[in-house]
Amino acid sequence: MIDRKTSASPAAEIELDTYVPALLTWISNKLSGGASTLYLKHFGVGIEVWRCLVLLAKGAPISAQYISQTIGLDKASVSRCFKKMHADKLIAFSDDAYDKRVRLATITRKGRDLHDQIIGLALVREEALLSTLSERETDTLIKILHKLHSNLPAVEAASEAYLGETKDN
Repeated sequence: MIDRKTSASPAAEIELDTYVPALLTWISNKLSGGASTLYLKHFGVGIEVWRCLVLLAKGAPISAQYISQTIGLDKASVSRCFKKMHADKLIAFSDDAYDKRVRLATITRKGRDLHDQIIGLALVREEALLSTLSERETDTLIKILHKLHSNLPAVEAASEAYLGETKDN
């Protein structure tokens, strides 16, 4: 286990070589930036459209709120993305049978074709990223990432608790 000073310590510093949020952010930013550049150049869409296409390609109609909750983009960004995708005829909208205020998006044939063009590049990039790991390390990494993702509510709760304690001091 890495020996770390607590966040309450006035001498606490972030050691960037071992600070997991920074490492995850840097990897994510570089992967997303590289993918977005390539997708824009070769397919005319950015990373947000691609992320939406991936979820829509599963087949079921989905809302902007669902995408927002699933991939962590703010709902306004997803709504703007949906608007562009609809204008480009990549998705079609329908009303939710249970809540008329909610519009559900479904991938169109054009959207599916675009998804199918991009997926090869996306998978090649994933393979290149993971090429430095053994199959066992890859499996372990995926399990760890799922555990960390599941633990995000605890991170938010710890943040709120910390802020409540420091505000009272």
